[in-house]
Amino acid sequence: MNPAGRLAAAGLSLPDYGGLELGAVLPGALAAVGAASAVTGRDAEADRIRLGIPTADHIVVVLLDGLGHHQLDARKGHAPFLRSTESGIITAGFPTTTATSLALFGTGRASGATGMTGYTAHNPATGAAANLVSWEGADDPDTWQREPSLMRVAHEGGLPVASLGKRRFEGSGLTRAALSGGEFVGAERLSDRVDEAIQRARTPGLTYCYWGDIDAAGHKHGWQSDQWVAALEDADQELRRLRARLPRHAAMVVTADHGMVDVTGAPRWDLGAEPALARDVRLVAGEPRALHLHMDDAALAPAVADRWRDVLGDHAAVLLRDEAVGLGLFGPVSGHVEERIGDVVVAMAGRATVVDSRTQTAQALALVGVHGSLTQEELQVPLLVASTD
Repeated sequence: MNPAGRLAAAGLSLPDYGGLELGAVLPGALAAVGAASAVTGRDAEADRIRLGIPTADHIVVVLLDGLGHHQLDARKGHAPFLRSTESGIITAGFPTTTATSLALFGTGRASGATGMTGYTAHNPATGAAANLVSWEGADDPDTWQREPSLMRVAHEGGLPVASLGKRRFEGSGLTRAALSGGEFVGAERLSDRVDEAIQRARTPGLTYCYWGDIDAAGHKHGWQSDQWVAALEDADQELRRLRARLPRHAAMVVTADHGMVDVTGAPRWDLGAEPALARDVRLVAGEPRALHLHMDDAALAPAVADRWRDVLGDHAAVLLRDEAVGLGLFGPVSGHVEERIGDVVVAMAGRATVVDSRTQTAQALALVGVHGSLTQEELQVPLLVASTD
């Protein structure tokens, strides 16, 4: 079966790069406030029109970590504001994970350009895995991620720009790599971030607000849990308040970085207990739903891929690096990024996972909700647009 057929047989879809995708949101928002010149490499005004973002004096862009379209639709009774405001569906990139998606959002470029190829990624300089959330084991952010931050370019061009998030995120490796530029305002509670956004929306500019509690509840308890629903309800209430108090000539855009699947009771393989999976694999990077397999000898990759297909069967699409790149999973791939992509790339189907008890913590192995692959539940995220005009 050809690579595209393997992906389709596993029930997986490609991201809509260049179309209705997460990488179009910030370019479209910048175009809406007259800062399209900050965006290079894509048509920001076309992004704005495609996503239906109205022109405005100020735009507040909110990213709700972990809120997929399918999860929102399934729990829409708990989110009346978000339900009534959802204007479309867009896709994240691959893999469908926070570090990758924040870089896609912040630069308009997919992981093949940003090098943000997973929760962890092979660092060719060390031969080990770098964690792209904690930034442990990664190079200097400006070296690792070389695409320009759209917020930084817009700010340097004279647009007032602010980012709202937890205080500990200020100056972090991930923030520097994906979302640098403008003023960072630390606020622990979503209500405080909403208050700050309302204040800033009174003057021209762009405000970016990140909220991670929905994702955190999903990882720990699953997206079908009462805790996840409570986090959704809190976000819905605060964003309703944001919309109600936006001044005239302001607009808000709400989206997310990925969806999620609950994996309790689903098929799971452990490299620590499966010699056929571990054989000839020097390093496993990525995450349990999207894995990068690196070998000391790349010539072994076809044999490794065949073994993984034999073990996982229809629970995964197993691709050689050239096949994954040729399909466009990572978008256009820059030369310095190529070695961060596995010699073999594995995208899991259904709710199946592959873990590694040799290297992963007990906490990581116990996660209920996970993401990273290309099911509709992980790939599709909501787009919500509201204005005061």
